[in-house]
Amino acid sequence: MNSSGTTASAELGLRLVVPDRTSVPLVARLDYTADDPYAIKVAFHTGEDEPVEWIFARELLTVGIVRPVGEGDVQVWPSKGGDERTVNIALSSPFGQAQFDAAVAPLAEFLHRTYEIVPAGEEGGHIDLDAEIDRHLSS
Repeated sequence: MNSSGTTASAELGLRLVVPDRTSVPLVARLDYTADDPYAIKVAFHTGEDEPVEWIFARELLTVGIVRPVGEGDVQVWPSKGGDERTVNIALSSPFGQAQFDAAVAPLAEFLHRTYEIVPAGEEGGHIDLDAEIDRHLSS
């Protein structure tokens, strides 16, 4: 796991849940930056040349560790199998659906580091709203 003053990144081991089969292990890279304080970018390394990237609300992943949350394209919920607490992530898009599970501890550690960079409730102070509006108007 890496952290600097304004960014954090980590590799997270996941299992792709495949119905009627053994789950398939894979790795996802999580990236967070204070420049986009509400979001966590997750790059799923699926064996293809380019990873599949999704953007998650930081709060969605945080809440999903303790209770079911999310509607539509992304849903997150906790579960416990044996001694291991896991978090489940279900994704849906026009291209298909996937469900993953991961151990809670490394995800919680990564999320904790993001809140050290930008505490909850202080996200708005890290966004230059005028620059964002200009960027959208010029594109």
